[in-house]
Amino acid sequence: MADNSSSNAYWAANVRIIMISLAIWFVCSFGLGIILRPMISGISVGGTDLGFWFAQQGSIIIFIALIFFYAWRMNKLDAEHGVEE
Repeated sequence: MADNSSSNAYWAANVRIIMISLAIWFVCSFGLGIILRPMISGISVGGTDLGFWFAQQGSIIIFIALIFFYAWRMNKLDAEHGVEE
């Protein structure tokens, strides 16, 4: 029974990390790149406005950073629950 609760805690933590990562990516790509673009258009990054930058490059960079964060955090979570490779 303790093994089942540990497994449930592991997957709950895994799903929580995934949902937080997806929320961050959604805010950066859809929120800042599309919805909030008119509000942040006055800020210049690399010769273009910040909304355009998020739509073209920022969301991709954030996505790659989230991949590295997820791998790092999952390695820690695996070690905490004793399922590391």
